[in-house]
Amino acid sequence: MSNIKSLSDSLTAAVETASASTLLVDARRRFPASGIAYAADLILTADHVVKRESEIRVGLPDGKSLSANLVGRDPGSDLALLRLSEKVLTPAKTAKSPKVGQLVLALGRPSMAGMKASFGIITTISGPTRTWRGGLLDQFLQTETVPYPGFSGGPLVNVSGEVLGLNTSGLTRGEALTIPVSVAWLIAESLAKHGTVKRGYLGVRTQAVETGLLVMWLEKDGPAEKGGLLIGDILTRLNDQELNDPDDLFAALANDTVGKAIEVDILRGGQPQKLKLTVGERK
Repeated sequence: MSNIKSLSDSLTAAVETASASTLLVDARRRFPASGIAYAADLILTADHVVKRESEIRVGLPDGKSLSANLVGRDPGSDLALLRLSEKVLTPAKTAKSPKVGQLVLALGRPSMAGMKASFGIITTISGPTRTWRGGLLDQFLQTETVPYPGFSGGPLVNVSGEVLGLNTSGLTRGEALTIPVSVAWLIAESLAKHGTVKRGYLGVRTQAVETGLLVMWLEKDGPAEKGGLLIGDILTRLNDQELNDPDDLFAALANDTVGKAIEVDILRGGQPQKLKLTVGERK
């Protein structure tokens, strides 16, 4: 009985800790959603819950409500960043090492009445995966927690109240996922700096073969063609990352590669060669 009470007390304390950085986000009709304090004046939330870009209200843990502006959004990862006019938030404490079987709490602040919580475990850590919104997530978590209405944009936390990721039902049809901190915070950083996430492209279509990615098509005057790539070449590595399927190429270009010259290993006529390509920006 004492062990159960100790666990219960730990979970209660975790909710109290995380509640300081869990916010209400009112940016759509019907019911509000949730958000996480990324910085003293910045809120990270799910993009699909931000239906309007003006008259956004953010509910604070102390019951106050402040207006917010949209800083930027990335529909592919279903993340959006909002900014308050005042630096009054308590940034979330984060943890970057989720484990399958770990006890977790999904949290939300869907109304000014207070916090809601759902208890479970992490069942899957997987990725990369394509989302129906056109993006590629390097990693995602699945849990046994219940995604109550208004939980999108809220945190998944460990038993210490540290944020492991952001919960959203907007990346798949009918299933909630968690975007881990290691992914979500990088995207938030890009949104804070640029208002968008820059993703690279080469202007190629490829098909997986035994030795890499066979180039099937080249965009006229695209980055790959300008760099000397030919139809029939086989891409084997990009910036020292192995290329085994088209998603590997997509992921390799998802980081801060736009405008940079990168080294590509290819097979041409069965002979290994190296090319330098300047990465373009996917529009």
